[in-house]
Amino acid sequence: MSETTPSPPEPLLDVRNLCTHFPIRSGVLGRRAGVVRAVDGVSFTIAAGETLGLVGESGCGKTTVGRTILRLTPATSGEVRYKGRDVLKMGRAELKSMRREMQIIFQDPAGSLNPRRRIGRIIGEPLEVHGLASGEALKRRVEELLDRVGLPRSSAERFAHEFSGGQRQRIGIARALALSPRLIICDEPTSALDVSIQSQILNLLMDLQRDLGLSYLFISHDMAVVRHLCRRVAVMLDGRIVEMGEAEQVYERPQHDYTKCLLAAVPEPTPRRRRRHVPYTPPEPPAQAAAARPPRKSAIESIADV
Repeated sequence: MSETTPSPPEPLLDVRNLCTHFPIRSGVLGRRAGVVRAVDGVSFTIAAGETLGLVGESGCGKTTVGRTILRLTPATSGEVRYKGRDVLKMGRAELKSMRREMQIIFQDPAGSLNPRRRIGRIIGEPLEVHGLASGEALKRRVEELLDRVGLPRSSAERFAHEFSGGQRQRIGIARALALSPRLIICDEPTSALDVSIQSQILNLLMDLQRDLGLSYLFISHDMAVVRHLCRRVAVMLDGRIVEMGEAEQVYERPQHDYTKCLLAAVPEPTPRRRRRHVPYTPPEPPAQAAAARPPRKSAIESIADV
């Protein structure tokens, strides 16, 4: 008898040809004059316990990918399969149940915390919404989460403005952990923090992944941070993934010119070692797209209009 080769395990998250387009309106009647293709045919998978880094310059669509996966931003087309179920086709009740397993850590810790509520209420709110805890059980769970992220239990009685940026991000992480999720989308969680605090938050994320078996989609523009944290890397440009592979392969043998440009921009810790500048020229847009855009005016013409 011939032995059958076992099939590979199903990925925890499977994104297929995801598109998120935003219409451009113009005129008094708000007629549709064009479309912004923020995400245009993105596909990737994340296995259980894996961290996938999604990197690219500001405005390339990284954050929109994360928000679309969670349906915080509506998708135009494509599939987002979590444990084999298409998130984009879920009804309200099924979506609420799914949100217990998929959470997000926002980029701005100050802007993502309600300034009118105490920290204990902010962290415990997801548990109340999903009916998982109340009263003393809720208080104990909040204290456990504060312990987990390295904050004193007395923090539950304070407000967000009483904490530093790194402490606020720890609060955001505690809130994301409240429902015991399996997948967390980290939307540039360290970009607003000092370098010394960044390392603490990254070490906390790695410890949580080891202890809780979490999977991360780590969105960032910092190539050095992504190399430190992620096993696989996807490079995004103008709404598309232009290169994806194992982190060491992408960093040591990049194939796309844009990836080479990003790596060349990483600061060199050794001042005497000079890094060769790698220029990157984006491709010309399609003819119809170029024709639809008005010609760009020079600075002198713009001043003359005023």
